[in-house]
Amino acid sequence: MSNKGKIAVVTGATGGIGFEVAKRLGNDGYTVVLNGIDDKAGAERVKELTDAGIIAEYLGFDVTKEDAVTTNIKKIGDKYGKIDVLVNNAGGLGGRSRFEEMTTEFYRFVMALNLDSVFFASRAAIPYLKKGEHPSIINYTSNAGWTAGGPGAGIYGTSKAGVHAITRALAKDLAEYGIRVNAVSPGTIDTPFHAQIKATKPEVFASWANNIMLGRLGQPEDVAGVISFLASKDASFITAETIQIGGGQALGI
Repeated sequence: MSNKGKIAVVTGATGGIGFEVAKRLGNDGYTVVLNGIDDKAGAERVKELTDAGIIAEYLGFDVTKEDAVTTNIKKIGDKYGKIDVLVNNAGGLGGRSRFEEMTTEFYRFVMALNLDSVFFASRAAIPYLKKGEHPSIINYTSNAGWTAGGPGAGIYGTSKAGVHAITRALAKDLAEYGIRVNAVSPGTIDTPFHAQIKATKPEVFASWANNIMLGRLGQPEDVAGVISFLASKDASFITAETIQIGGGQALGI
């Protein structure tokens, strides 16, 4: 089935997994709206997609800022008359801090980046998703949502546990409108997210694959393929689910 005329919004899409997701959905036939905070990268990514025959545009706004999110999502919805897929890709570790030394500012920043962003974007998109075709929201949680994260990543884990819960809560809330809500939980994916350790401690980076059953790190395309499926008609009876994309890493070996 053609996705011609379908609209996908991907937050945090100027690099890493987000850009691969935008590219994949573009290749699936969606018009793709990329969000980010690096306007230069946004312009470059849109050019890259456009050169590949994908209809794409970029909107620069910070997903932690309520008014900016609401205004821009409304702008997209009003322009196209609907939104078919919202991919809440923006998020991150935000840094590391143990609780004893953690500032309230840091706590609020990490929660805003990972959890508030999902709430703001989803709330703003719902009226337009109601007008979409097989509409859905796709969020990102993490193994840290179950394990509570590594040293200094406790608040990241806490925020991602929140994403797991809000995914299911939104699914319950929106089922009556036929809007599905699911999440992916990527394992260790080879992206700029891990660039520092890759550059400074290549042996540590290489060793991570030893803890993954399939014996390799994930690629952004591995995540994009699952999101493509979740957004498609093939997944029309899947909602409130979280799919682990970690090569079996969550089981430990």
